Amino acid sequence: MQKISEHISYREAVRSDIAKRYNIDNCFNDDQLVRMKLLAEKVFESVRKHFNVPIFISSFFRSIELNKKLGGAKNSQHCANNGAAIDMDADVYSGLTNKQLFDYIKDNLDFDQLILENVSQDGIGGWIHCSYVSPDKNRKEILTMKLVNGKKYYKKYTEPIIEPAVEPGVVA
Repeated sequence: MQKISEHISYREAVRSDIAKRYNIDNCFNDDQLVRMKLLAEKVFESVRKHFNVPIFISSFFRSIELNKKLGGAKNSQHCANNGAAIDMDADVYSGLTNKQLFDYIKDNLDFDQLILENVSQDGIGGWIHCSYVSPDKNRKEILTMKLVNGKKYYKKYTEPIIEPAVEPGVVA
């Protein structure tokens, strides 16, 4: 079986239940493959090797038709010519949380866009979206997304403020 990278097969990169259900061609071209391999090398394999656990890929490449059917952004980097994106779910196979995955990428890797998508306060659930364009074009944009009644709400990521625990009357 051919591979995109050490831990990502071609089959895994295009896997989509929606594409199967609606008989949508979800194949990529040579230019898209180059970007997918770069993203896999710079982000996915770095994460995989650092944590040494399997990471579930919920979405990688999407044809334009599949992206429309999924309700993806019109300029989605999953299928756009300017980059590649991958959605990862760390808590499917291991004790690793999506927040841990997000924090590692945010603090240690180069990326274009990183989104903490629908992850709960305790760091589980949801998924991580990450794109990679090139070292000189990556924006390092960091966002969060919450699903509310089926609608996606995005905002710039800000670190949570944790107040120190002090007893009443004690000045910290």
